Amino acid sequence: MDTYPVLTYKDASVRECSIEVPAEEITTKEFQDYLDKLIKTMKVEDGIGIASPQVGINKRIFIAHIKHQDMAFINPEIVKSSEATVETEEGCLSVPGVYGNVTRPKRVTIQAADRHGRKMELDLKNLDAVVVQHELDHLDGVLFVDKMTEVTRGEWKQ
Repeated sequence: MDTYPVLTYKDASVRECSIEVPAEEITTKEFQDYLDKLIKTMKVEDGIGIASPQVGINKRIFIAHIKHQDMAFINPEIVKSSEATVETEEGCLSVPGVYGNVTRPKRVTIQAADRHGRKMELDLKNLDAVVVQHELDHLDGVLFVDKMTEVTRGEWKQ
């Protein structure tokens, strides 16, 4: 199989906190193959981000389409957030057909290892900042519906 099935909010594992990835695991062929399959899953599902818990693997990894490229974020952490916020309409592959408004910091600085284990730090704003915050929430068992102020499209039933 070339892609993973995406789990929905009904699956308990999407609500679990993820564990850190050991540095020595990152450079293995199996791990690199996993990242490639995760990226392909995101693309096939027409997403701009996907986190490991969404495919039943509770490790601190997400993929996001940032700065016009698909990037892996391993063991990510937001180290700085702006006081200024932005309200955007969010959706999620794990909550199909539901969209809602969520308020998040407009700018963030995120640190993570890249797919080769190299430390990176990115200053992001607007949609890029929203995407990484949304995906990072997944690693802590949080879904956008937990933060949304109103449903804008679809019908949310818990």
